[in-house]
Amino acid sequence: MALIDADGQPVPDALWSMPSDEVLVALHRAIVLARRFDAQATALTKQGRLAVYPSARGQEASEIGAALALRPQDWLFPTYRDSMAVVARGVDPVEVLTLLRGDWHCGYDPYEHLVAPQCTPLATNTLHAVGVGHAATLKGEDTVALVMLGDGATSEGDTHEALNFAGVWKAPVVFFVQNNGYAISVPLAQQTAAPSLAAKGIGYGVPAMLIDGNDPAAVYRAVSVAIARAAAGDGPTLIEAVTYRIEAHTNADDATRYRPAEEVRQWLARDPLTRLTRYLTDRGLLDADRIAALDAEAEAEAAALRQRMNVDAVLDPADLFRYVYAEQTPELRAQQQELAEESR
Repeated sequence: MALIDADGQPVPDALWSMPSDEVLVALHRAIVLARRFDAQATALTKQGRLAVYPSARGQEASEIGAALALRPQDWLFPTYRDSMAVVARGVDPVEVLTLLRGDWHCGYDPYEHLVAPQCTPLATNTLHAVGVGHAATLKGEDTVALVMLGDGATSEGDTHEALNFAGVWKAPVVFFVQNNGYAISVPLAQQTAAPSLAAKGIGYGVPAMLIDGNDPAAVYRAVSVAIARAAAGDGPTLIEAVTYRIEAHTNADDATRYRPAEEVRQWLARDPLTRLTRYLTDRGLLDADRIAALDAEAEAEAAALRQRMNVDAVLDPADLFRYVYAEQTPELRAQQQELAEESR
């Protein structure tokens, strides 16, 4: 399913209506800012300011389309690759990168923007999302949990359990799979014999959608439909967004060892920002001056991020013990005392 094709033209006879012009302009702005943030984070890794950074370049339509479709009361359960979505949700970029700098397990307050800690172990966030969604149902709250996962995470047992329980409980959860073709170096064909990841929804009794993950309009509409369905009490939805990871898995990966350069070039031609820019320009909603102003805004945010990330964090070793339990165990108190004595 797509609403805007790779050439920036509306798809005729699409099943869904196009999002409003206001929404499309907001999607464009957020994608421009997100792409520049992603590039800056990659550069910070090369400069030694981050320990690792998993780029989501090429997946901006999926990241931003899903994040902007969330309502204020909904929860986002991201993975380590979903930093752009987390920033788009309103979390301070420096707080987002705190995890990847190695300062904290989570550098932001999850309750401030209803964004769970970024999940590094594959698929564990799926169970967390189902728990929050089911709890909201029990409490009578109008809350939907959107959980992001990659194609590799669908091969994990946690995803099976989460989909199974969500289907049984009719939990208000949207499973948003960004199928970027590879689980690190393992191609999709070596992960599953299913005709698509969306097809897996059948076995759980969960409705599924297969969409063009490089079309911001389609992603926004699909997630909006799934959220409305969950909020109405009709249960979970599985969305497979077919996209592509342009960069390597992380800065520690050499993607040239397992995928051809021609494949990357083909996906570059399906760039999500290019297609949305063309669509908006053709409709008179975007021009050269507006593009230049937005690029300048993105550069200013990148410069501010560089400046803030170039300040060394002040860390207190006692924090290793302070936030483990509400009431410390005797073992932790002994370890904390031992560390304090060694630090004198």
